[in-house]
Amino acid sequence: QVQLVESGGGLVQAGGSLRLSCAASRTIFNIYAMGWYRQAPGKQRELVATIGSGGSTNYADSVKGRFTISRDNAKNLMYLRMNSLKPEDTAVYYCNYDYGPLWVGPRAYWGQGTQVTVSS
Repeated sequence: QVQLVESGGGLVQAGGSLRLSCAASRTIFNIYAMGWYRQAPGKQRELVATIGSGGSTNYADSVKGRFTISRDNAKNLMYLRMNSLKPEDTAVYYCNYDYGPLWVGPRAYWGQGTQVTVSS
């Protein structure tokens, strides 16, 4: 079973930056698409960004120009660099994967996620 562990969250002031990391228990990043989700209190989990096995990326409109998704296949790591953070970015952030080279939907069980809190 592939396990995913998110890290890098924390408390930051508006306008600040954080880099989230997603680590896999075995090699999947070279063949699977990956994605970042977030869930704010009282809201549905939403897709933030995806990256295909070949490096193609997509972003939610709310984070375009501020967030950057990337992957290091050799290290089984995925990242989400978040700049110009806003209070509305406050959420628990989760990573997931899809079985194909392009993103369709999440396939892994949801993990603990990592909390991002942006103060005003």
